[in-house]
Amino acid sequence: MPSGPPARITDAPLFVVPRTLDALRAWRAGPKLADLRPEAPEHARLAAELDRLGERLLGGIGAHPTRFWAMLQIRQSLEAVAGERPRTRRCFCQELEHLLAILGIDDVDGLVAFYLTER
Repeated sequence: MPSGPPARITDAPLFVVPRTLDALRAWRAGPKLADLRPEAPEHARLAAELDRLGERLLGGIGAHPTRFWAMLQIRQSLEAVAGERPRTRRCFCQELEHLLAILGIDDVDGLVAFYLTER
């Protein structure tokens, strides 16, 4: 069994329409990490990483409307929080699953699942 994250990310075009961008903006502006106490120190760290991810996606998805590009952005955020406790990573990955649904992406490569269960 491989010990690292999936080496290959399946590519496919994404259909980024105004409704998708509106939903992405709403996700970025809305509350996140409902299962973590807002005063918890990890809440601030994870919320900041989710904000950075939202900015990267909104700034580039129009020019790079592919599953591969979006998953690379998500992978960058997953790697940034890989050292967090398992419960904290689960809360983070719940947010990512919501984001993947907005983008119409399935985690067929197991990228999110890897970071959720690893360590």
